[in-house]
Amino acid sequence: MGGASRGTKEGMDRMARQTGIGEATVGAGLLVVDADAAHARALAEALQALSIYPSIATAGNGREALEILRRNGCEIVLADLASLSDIASSGEDAVARLVRVADGALVIALAEGDSVSAAVGAMRAGAHDYLAKPVNGELLRTRLWDLWQRHGRGPRPTAAPASPAPAGPDFGGFVGRSSAMQVVYEQIGRVAGSSAPVFITGESGTGKDVCAEALHAHGPRAGKRLVAVNCAAIPRDLMESELFGVARGAFTGAHEDRKGAAELADGGTLFLDEIGELDLSLQSKLLRFLQTGTLSRLGESGTRKVDVRVICATNRNPMQLIQERKFREDLFYRLHVLPIHLPPLRQRPSDVLPLARYFLAHYAREEHKSFTGFSREAEARLSAAEWPGNVRQLQNLVRRLVVMFDGGEIGHDMLDIADIESRRPASGGEPAPTVSRRAVQPMWQQEQRIIEEAIAAFGGNISLAAAALEISPSTIYRKRQSWAEMAMAG
Repeated sequence: MGGASRGTKEGMDRMARQTGIGEATVGAGLLVVDADAAHARALAEALQALSIYPSIATAGNGREALEILRRNGCEIVLADLASLSDIASSGEDAVARLVRVADGALVIALAEGDSVSAAVGAMRAGAHDYLAKPVNGELLRTRLWDLWQRHGRGPRPTAAPASPAPAGPDFGGFVGRSSAMQVVYEQIGRVAGSSAPVFITGESGTGKDVCAEALHAHGPRAGKRLVAVNCAAIPRDLMESELFGVARGAFTGAHEDRKGAAELADGGTLFLDEIGELDLSLQSKLLRFLQTGTLSRLGESGTRKVDVRVICATNRNPMQLIQERKFREDLFYRLHVLPIHLPPLRQRPSDVLPLARYFLAHYAREEHKSFTGFSREAEARLSAAEWPGNVRQLQNLVRRLVVMFDGGEIGHDMLDIADIESRRPASGGEPAPTVSRRAVQPMWQQEQRIIEEAIAAFGGNISLAAAALEISPSTIYRKRQSWAEMAMAG
């Protein structure tokens, strides 16, 4: 689509004359799908200014987009969700159809306003990213770089987007501007004002405690206390008194009344970290507290009314804990009202260097030292690492560097000394395991195996398997259909 409305041929020709793009220039470049002529023109001009793509095609609706993709193919598709309404009744189904026909191209969904539901729906249907309209060139440049680093598809941007000096966190206590973190920030902003429970999931080291603090700070209870309890760090026999308090004389040594974490958080927020480690007997008492809003101190017969917002977090799969009868299903659904998932660092590689620079500046101030940054070789190594320990592993590495060295530029040799987690065993030690090239399966086969094993683990229940894998049931049905089609074609 070009300078006229609804993607007419005349409009495309006029846009091609004005911006040097249009249907005639379709090749191995980028496709913009948008019925909004003004936004399509602005987006095309922004893309041209990036000087990355040899050609840019446009379409005013879904049918035109599918025709272009079938005829020519593209490496990247930017598609306005409202403009795809002619190919499916729902935005999610329209994106899924576009993704199938795009045949491996990067698909970026566009929509008016910051909508969590639209973003989640589009990415659940197969889109690689989501952007709110209007899209500016610098944001698009950052996202395309992020996508290239994450997926390795499409033409590589000529250079990484400039990184500003690490003045402070980008949101709440988080550092990172990747698309994955933008979705997290938006979710926090939308749910912070509610009193409903929040259930945070994510691998160890992804910042679940930072997320809880951000939810508290951006909500109406920010003036009250945030009380955190690590359910994995407190012995089971002390957990009840830690959570609900103790009445004087309840046991030997209880010489005075003591409030528990729930009472201390009255009016504020109670954060239960590693909720999956909570003993089953105490889970029933926590459920009663959530249902009634009242508690009894250990050794006390009466009840006390408490008003708290409960946030919990776990690095374990809650559906698996339920399956293993280690977590009450009714408690899970009482807590799992507003879910937030924190992505691992390996899924947002564009955030690695901003995080490293932020930690370097922070710990250099703390240790009264002066560092100029990281060398190019050190930055390349940091960006390429997998970070199984996520942000916490990177944070520990940078702190170790600051403590071990006096200042200046951090080079590759300094990383070799400080990066003890990634250090290979010395000669003569246990040899590192090797994997035969023939043993490496294509990604779709590994994905199929993981999904089918999850379905089998839940006795064929696709809904439970999807919840455990943190994807939608429709994704499983769609992938099963594509596997069947590939089998028939083979």
